[in-house]
Amino acid sequence: MCDVSEALLDWYDIHARSMPWRVMPADRKAGVRPNPYAVWLSEVMLQQTTVAAVRAYHSKFMTLWPTVSDLAAAEDAEVMAAWAGLGYYARARNLLKCARAVVADHGGRFPQDHDALLKLPGIGPYTAAAVSAIAFDAPSTVLDGNVERVMARLHDDHTPLPAAKPVFMDYARRHTSHSRPGDYAQAVMDLGATICTQKSPACGICPLRPCCAAQAAGTQADLPKKTPKKPKPTRHGIAYVARRADGAWLLETRPDTGLLGGMLGWPTTEWGDDPAPAEPAPAQWQTLNDAARHTFTHFHLILQVRTAWLAQDARPSRGRFITAEAFNPSALPTVMQKAYTLAAATLRPL
Repeated sequence: MCDVSEALLDWYDIHARSMPWRVMPADRKAGVRPNPYAVWLSEVMLQQTTVAAVRAYHSKFMTLWPTVSDLAAAEDAEVMAAWAGLGYYARARNLLKCARAVVADHGGRFPQDHDALLKLPGIGPYTAAAVSAIAFDAPSTVLDGNVERVMARLHDDHTPLPAAKPVFMDYARRHTSHSRPGDYAQAVMDLGATICTQKSPACGICPLRPCCAAQAAGTQADLPKKTPKKPKPTRHGIAYVARRADGAWLLETRPDTGLLGGMLGWPTTEWGDDPAPAEPAPAQWQTLNDAARHTFTHFHLILQVRTAWLAQDARPSRGRFITAEAFNPSALPTVMQKAYTLAAATLRPL
């Protein structure tokens, strides 16, 4: 009988990836406990994002705000600016809401109970399971894309996602270690990320090869099955990039709800099939030949970029001026950075 948990933990003890927020297996066995705040922060950042992209952001946040209390007390704009470029900006808003709830309702300490974690803003079933298992060694079952792939192949299950999620959760729950749930959660995700990869899985060095039904059947490359996605629609918009005579830039903070909520960016029209112009100030607006193109989760966006110089006494209908010295393009969301790159050459001070 193949013991998946034992085989996986033996592999993890040797091959665990070193990460800033991770307590390595040997240290964990020696009694070193993970920092729940660092674990939670990493899990929120890792949603829809790679480990490689998250490392620098995690280190930056831990330097700027070393504790959950520090983060809870931070200015919204500072946190949103530090998050810029990581994408999926609702996560940053929920990050602040959750930190403030932990301080207000739990005395600055993350609750250990899975159900209590679920009640915190921005924490769903996966994040609650990951934090409770990794930070507190609770026997919670994690199920992300990597784990789904491992389970589909381990059991040679051809049920297509997303319908297969409850099935894969049942498999994952069966294999979750009760003696080392935190290490197991990280081990199964590491396996999916480094060996049981989406393309060209390295079955020859996989510790679960003797247990894997798909490898025995030769179907591992075909799994997991997925229901075909509908093509993403394309939306259009206009971004207005303007400078005042003294070099200050006109920017606005987007509404808290919706895409890029709470982020600083250029005034834009609504995004749709045929957006109506919505200039933030009267000016000789020039339309650039190139557009800023960006893909979000559910649609492609093409932003036409219009630029203008505004008079020193200009009074825009929306937005505010930020001095050239205070303006930091890297604090903008990626799509706004793309618009800036296109516009900057046409708006250099004379």
